[in-house]
Amino acid sequence: MISGSQIRAGRALLGISAEDLGELAGVSWPTIQRFESAEAIPTSRSGTLERVKAALESAGIEFIGDPVTSPGVHLHR
Repeated sequence: MISGSQIRAGRALLGISAEDLGELAGVSWPTIQRFESAEAIPTSRSGTLERVKAALESAGIEFIGDPVTSPGVHLHR
């Protein structure tokens, strides 16, 4: 799983908007905003968070650390 801060950081590294990420992941931008506002791992259903994670990973984001205690991201170009 990934945390809201990792989603924010990954999107920032890619220089894309919440709307752009929503389009890449096939989810609405309000869902992205809700995920990003979560303190830790956002609650989701039907694999929505997994789609967001997969979209960021396919764009070059690597999720590192524990999503709750030491969340991090790394960009691979």
